[in-house]
Amino acid sequence: MAVCWWLLIHCLLFMSSSAHNDFFTSIGQMTDLLFTEKDLVTSLKDYIRAEEDKLEQIKKWADKLDVLSAAATQDPEGFLGHPVNAFKLMKRLNTEWGELENLVLTDMSDVFISNLTIQRQYFPNDDDQTGAAKALMRLQDTYQLDTNTISSGQLPGQHRLLQTTLAVDDCFDLGKVAYLEADYYHTELWMVQALNQLDQGETSSTVDPVTILDYLSYSVYQQGELERALQFTKRLLELDPTHQRANGNLKYFEYQLAKQKKVDEGRLEVKVDDYLPERKTYEKLCRGVGIRMTPRRQSRLFCRYYDNNHHPRYVIGPVKEEDEWDRPRIVRYHDIVTEKEMERVKELAKPRLRRATVHDPQTGKLTTAHYRVSKSAWLGAFEHPVVDTINQRIEDVTGLDVTTAEDLQVANYGVGGQYEPHFDFGRKDEPDAFEELGTGNRIATWLLYMSDVQAGGATVFTDVGAAVQPKKGTAVFWYNLHPSGEGDYRTRHAACPVLVGNKWVSNKWIHERGQEFRRRCGLQDTD
Repeated sequence: MAVCWWLLIHCLLFMSSSAHNDFFTSIGQMTDLLFTEKDLVTSLKDYIRAEEDKLEQIKKWADKLDVLSAAATQDPEGFLGHPVNAFKLMKRLNTEWGELENLVLTDMSDVFISNLTIQRQYFPNDDDQTGAAKALMRLQDTYQLDTNTISSGQLPGQHRLLQTTLAVDDCFDLGKVAYLEADYYHTELWMVQALNQLDQGETSSTVDPVTILDYLSYSVYQQGELERALQFTKRLLELDPTHQRANGNLKYFEYQLAKQKKVDEGRLEVKVDDYLPERKTYEKLCRGVGIRMTPRRQSRLFCRYYDNNHHPRYVIGPVKEEDEWDRPRIVRYHDIVTEKEMERVKELAKPRLRRATVHDPQTGKLTTAHYRVSKSAWLGAFEHPVVDTINQRIEDVTGLDVTTAEDLQVANYGVGGQYEPHFDFGRKDEPDAFEELGTGNRIATWLLYMSDVQAGGATVFTDVGAAVQPKKGTAVFWYNLHPSGEGDYRTRHAACPVLVGNKWVSNKWIHERGQEFRRRCGLQDTD
């Protein structure tokens, strides 16, 4: 389009600058102008046609986004609670809107372009798109989902109206993200999915089978599957016999296979497990495959009305307490906060949400980590009466002094949001973990769920096999330290990836100081 426009201007300038040549004095020269004009009209028609094509593409894009945004804004959190929707939003804003900008950029006077250029500085970047892609793969592994399930949008726990699909281009982009991370396992899975969708008749204007097969053959080769690498290479060469890299790979793979056949066939193949045992336990618990209590242990778990030894606030209206686990003791309090209180806490936290950090035992500083994917904000009791009310309620229910506790931490988990297994308390190998607070170790944890989660998002205790499901308006409580002050290593826990939904929690970490007469010390290391 730019070339056609440039040619149009060039021809007009040529006609203008050539006026002094007295074309009218020679019919022969004038006939040349006729052909020049014909070429000019052809160029002008090409420009108009290109502009019409451009506008048609923009119109289709606008119509598609109009329908999508209308549906999405009816329930923004529910819409983004579906990880595929979240990934595609990252991709659209980071990549596709940029492509649209380039398409429209021929008219710099357009108000839309100026507005888009200004707004793009606030759009997600490559890191955001990559992060969303890796989150989808994390969900795929944790919940043992196949690529077709994710691509078709048929995730467990989702709302039917929110179902969305991945196109060939999306599957290819996921595979490419994995490839750039040298994650050839996921590269293969997503490239195969992209190829299958092409084979089923789906079309793409940006990726073709040759490109996909090129990635596929290399990724399976990197996983040691020479025969499959050779098969994909042969299929590629059927489509493009002149493909230079594929021709070279064909000879190399055939040579390697010939060498492999000479190896003793009786050799035992030893498979190395990439995952640590705890990782396996963590993922099983997230999928609901936990350690089952014996009937005898189960019979000792009760629900009750609890008034904390006749506390004045709860004598008439006791709270509903439920035993979730016995060793360590984990209890849940039902209907412990109101809908209004939870919404107010979210409103206070939203403007301050920042990427959650973890304590680095090597440096002693807070830092971001790939194993904690969420954003959090801290709310002090002085900032709003609702925070002070919740703090007081925690003290009344637990019987612990919260004046030495940390501020209320509010966390919101994004696409595939998780926090891998960790301890809340400072261990012996990190004696200065909370030294700057001057309030001792974290004696207990209060975790309040401020949203329901359609699928995933459980709090699991990997050492004992307990799994606590999020339930809006409830809080779970446990002690991190034994009465002796020693850390209770059974409390190692994790937040499972959110598969579908939007997970909001707030937690209160209660410290040792101030509890001397509220939770008496014991002489035994364990309780």
